Amino acid sequence: MKLKSYISKFFAVLSLITISLSAANAGVTNIIPFGPGGESDVTARMQQPYYKDIYNDDIVVQYKPGGGGSVGWSSLNSEKSDGSVIMGVNLPHIIMQPIAKGEKAGYKTEDVNVFSFFHYTPDAILVEASSPYKTLEELMSFAKKNPGQLTFSGSGTYSANHLLTISLNKKAKVKTTYVPFKGTGAAVQALLGKVVVAEAGYSTVAAKQGSKVRMLAVASEERLPAFPDVPTFKELGYNIVSGAYRGYALPKSASKATVKEWSDRIMKINADPAFIKQMEDNAFVVVNIGHKEMKKFMKKQMKANKAIAKELGLIK
Repeated sequence: MKLKSYISKFFAVLSLITISLSAANAGVTNIIPFGPGGESDVTARMQQPYYKDIYNDDIVVQYKPGGGGSVGWSSLNSEKSDGSVIMGVNLPHIIMQPIAKGEKAGYKTEDVNVFSFFHYTPDAILVEASSPYKTLEELMSFAKKNPGQLTFSGSGTYSANHLLTISLNKKAKVKTTYVPFKGTGAAVQALLGKVVVAEAGYSTVAAKQGSKVRMLAVASEERLPAFPDVPTFKELGYNIVSGAYRGYALPKSASKATVKEWSDRIMKINADPAFIKQMEDNAFVVVNIGHKEMKKFMKKQMKANKAIAKELGLIK
């Protein structure tokens, strides 16, 4: 009887272990709060095979677009907190949206439990290849002569793209029209389809679209190695250095152990030489900001973005 009891207990424990292992490898849901085709989607797709190779597990990418990311971020804390769901996050979006929209943003910056930022992308102004505008000066000349008629596509409201147009309006003393789309992919299609005159996008758009677009200026400190002929805004007389950081967050109720584990996972992928090369070849700048550095980094970003918001007249 004792032997039978031990055998029953053994199989019961074995069953629990099997269920546990099955759950551990049941796959992770990565929610991208934008539509497909943008930088958040592209880099999430790049990470998938590395994650599979390292952890023998799958990351399933899902999309939850709307409000320039705010639809996703306002729902983040209702997701499972056991580490089975992560969500893409962007800066300055998660700081500037609550500043500019207040309660209408649907979330507060401190509600977003960011555990890593793994890359940065400089802003850029681009036109479709057949556009008559060969330089930023020519584009600004059109804007001055035709107030409001220079239309820019971009990824969401109060995103890095949106802030670029606000800065350019102020510094160039022009009036343009910003048209927000649900992610870079949709913004690019609007440009290629000539729905807009230009795009306030990212340097990566030029890398991906090649001869289909022309990049007129990039908002980096120095010219990009991949595009040595494209001037910076600073070179053209506009003191604009801007772009987007991208990373991931967990619900606020996630344990410290879960936050650390996920931060370590993303940073491990980021350290892979093949992944780094793939990112750089596509005009992304790899950064390594994990959970240990996050509090200090976000504090610095909050201060910088509030200063930008005051300069642009979004807050007093």
